[in-house]
Parts: sequence; structure tokens; C-alpha cells
Amino acid sequence: MKKNYEGVVFIMSSIKPVRDGVSDELLTPENAALVIIDFQPTQINSINSITREKLIKNIVLVAKIAKAYGLPIILSTVNVSTGRNQDTIDRLKEELNGIHSYDRTSINAWEDGEFYEGVKSLNRKKLIICALWTEACLTFPTIDAINEGYDVYPVVDAIGGTSKLAHETALRRVEQVGAQSITIPQLLCELQRDWDREETLEEFISLMFETGAFFNL
Repeated sequence: MKKNYEGVVFIMSSIKPVRDGVSDELLTPENAALVIIDFQPTQINSINSITREKLIKNIVLVAKIAKAYGLPIILSTVNVSTGRNQDTIDRLKEELNGIHSYDRTSINAWEDGEFYEGVKSLNRKKLIICALWTEACLTFPTIDAINEGYDVYPVVDAIGGTSKLAHETALRRVEQVGAQSITIPQLLCELQRDWDREETLEEFISLMFETGAFFNL
């Protein structure tokens, strides 16, 4: 059976589900959650490992992917209630559409009780994480979560550090303790997994075009 989406023709075949979505070793909509930490103006303005324009575009795209596949989302900010920092950037807040934000004072979100309980309450083994900076607010909760038995997936093209060296060194550190780095196209393919999953196929194609992985010739 042939299907055409945005000028791309795919030959489809029926499949039988052979893997349980909860226990699957790969990411699925049933076993994963998205954690977004500190995408606030001060943090974004200090990023030098990726262009800030691309960083914002990419974190919004990750949020769209999470929504398309029904992933629960944990959002956190630092020092908004104290008046020392501004809230999550508007473009991301608009995409997240009023989702609750866990504000805290700790650099390590895992050390904040409300954030910690929020993550635990999801009962999801796999945490897809985007946080600023890579060397602090991503590294620390990643290490703590892994130590508690979680699988953690930093989305490397939707995070950033104060320098390329800081970003790359932090990724090496978390990978050494078991973090599994992932890119946005890989995340999208892993959640979709099969061209015959028609309930998300159109969004999959559209989001792939947004990543730049697909383009019209």
C-alpha cells in the first residue's frame, strides 16, 4: 500500500506489535518522559556551544515531539520566585501550553523535593532530558537519576554550555556513568519506530521536515 505525505511516497506494510512499550529497551511513548530544565533568558544568553537561535528552535521542536507522542513533561526553572531570574522563555511556554513548572533554588534540580517527587510520580524509567547549562543543570540531575536506576537521554542538539569545551566535557562525563546521548532526528525515529503507525505518521513527517532531516527537492 502506498501513501503520500507532503510529496514523500512510502510503501506501507502491516505489522504485528512484538514488543511491549513499557519494558522496551528503546524509547517508546509508554516508557519515556521529557524533562526540561532552565530554558530561561539568563541561561540562554550565556550559551556559546550552539547558536542561541538554533537552541531555541530545537528545544521548541523537542517539546512538539513530546506532545505529538503523548509523553509526560516535567518543566523546571530556577530562582523565578526569588526574583533573581525570569521565567521560561515565551516561545517554549507557549508550546507547553500552561504545563506546571517546578521552580527551585538548587542548581541540581534532583535536590529539589517537588521536582524530584514530580519525576517519581510519572513512573517512567526513561528520562529524555534537556537542560541549561550542560555542565551543571544537565549533568547533576542526570548523574543522580542514573544512580537511582533511571535511563537518561540528553538531547545533545537541544542543550548547550557556556563553551563548546564545557558542553563536550559535560557530555563525556555523563556518558561515562551511563547517559545515552541522542539527537532530535534519532529521538523522533525511535518514538515513531514504524512507518505503519498511522496515528502519528503525519506529525512524524512534518516534524522531520522541521528538523531539516527531510527536505523538498
